[in-house]
Amino acid sequence: MYAIVDIETTGTYAAANGITEISIHIFDGEKLVEKFETLINPRQPIPHYIQAMTGITDKMVETAPVFETVAEKIYTLLEGKIFVAHNVNFDYSFVKSHLAEAGFILNSKKLCTVRLSRKIFPGFASYSLGNLCHSLGITIKNRHRAGGDTEATVKVFRLLLQHDKEQHIAKSLQRNSKESVLPPNVPKEHFEQLPYTPGVYYFHNEKGKIVYVGKANNIRYRVNSHFSNNSESRQKQNFLKHVCAISFKPCATELMACILESTEIKKLWPVFNQSQKRWEDVYGIFSYEDQNGFLRLAIEKNKQRLTPVYSFHYLVDGHAILRKVIKEFNLCPKLCFIQKDQVDCEGIKERFCLGACRQEELPASYNKRVLQAIESLKNQPSFAIIEKGLNGDDQSCILVTEGRFYGMGYIPSDLAINDHETLKELLTPYKENLYIRNLISGYAARFPGKVKTFTGTTI
Repeated sequence: MYAIVDIETTGTYAAANGITEISIHIFDGEKLVEKFETLINPRQPIPHYIQAMTGITDKMVETAPVFETVAEKIYTLLEGKIFVAHNVNFDYSFVKSHLAEAGFILNSKKLCTVRLSRKIFPGFASYSLGNLCHSLGITIKNRHRAGGDTEATVKVFRLLLQHDKEQHIAKSLQRNSKESVLPPNVPKEHFEQLPYTPGVYYFHNEKGKIVYVGKANNIRYRVNSHFSNNSESRQKQNFLKHVCAISFKPCATELMACILESTEIKKLWPVFNQSQKRWEDVYGIFSYEDQNGFLRLAIEKNKQRLTPVYSFHYLVDGHAILRKVIKEFNLCPKLCFIQKDQVDCEGIKERFCLGACRQEELPASYNKRVLQAIESLKNQPSFAIIEKGLNGDDQSCILVTEGRFYGMGYIPSDLAINDHETLKELLTPYKENLYIRNLISGYAARFPGKVKTFTGTTI
């Protein structure tokens, strides 16, 4: 027995929106057995654009029952039935969530008439309910109202049952089928090609544009988790509504997947990614000589035609680095603009400043230590992280040159690794960011056995 359902709502995801109308048609495969339809008071305003689309106004639902009043009736109708809808995960997520709030736990098998129509009636330009009905010669009465759309879905489902020569409906109901959890427009083949290995996966919209980038230690499991959980979030409903294709890039290690994900997010700026989507103003430590002949170190935004002593992405990092070298090389916090007030020099109080700010030290002596500090900032380690490759004939390699991430890729397993210049020719360069720099440095510190340090550098 099938319960064919359509709802109208105040928004696109169940966690923060309500149902304004529901229609349920109980269908035995040949004829309608029972119908239930009602407006519902969502206890929140209906957005104006939804009122315009559905014709359901705040005034219309003002005296309608709240969902809890009809929850038991809805649960009785749906329990033990196969839940059928056009884009089933949308309707099911709302109904299941609202029933749970009323104390009823719904666990139904589901069928999506969008996915089934793509298989049984391939080749149509569009599988939206309106366009599909037009292609099948079905007239929709009362469009964008629960009753009219449910009646049209019943007619579509009847044709699907009649033309299902390859048993797609039965296959979709099998326990290991992904048909009921995948977005309605994603071919099942896209999911089945995903590997059980580390890498990066991409969700594409109907125009092929990448709208989300994710990384995983196991791509197949991670993608499955996006759709098979019971989340009522905006993100899941956005995925279900807008994702039409899935692609992927395998990586040998989870670290490589993390790096690739970060660079892809920065490059592609996908609409549904939230983390790592901040424009990073790059700052630098610059050196110049003042009127008294003292070399000064100052933190500024990077400037054209001026080369910084050291670059970083956040001011807090620059201040930490500068404070470190001030103490290490007995520099003055006032001459380095770390202390900007008019009180006595903190460096003199703490006995690491030798009095340059009071001109108790000659510029030549002070400047010598400044140059040593600059050299220490420039002399960052060069190293490679070498791990397993994608197959038995290669190794993965992540290269850092003079403290900066250069790139990554795969090298022959029998390659003698003696210098980083040779590796550069074999690897793909990537743009560094602070997240990647911290990721690599932390990994290298945790797993020193995987690090190949080049002559003259230390980590």
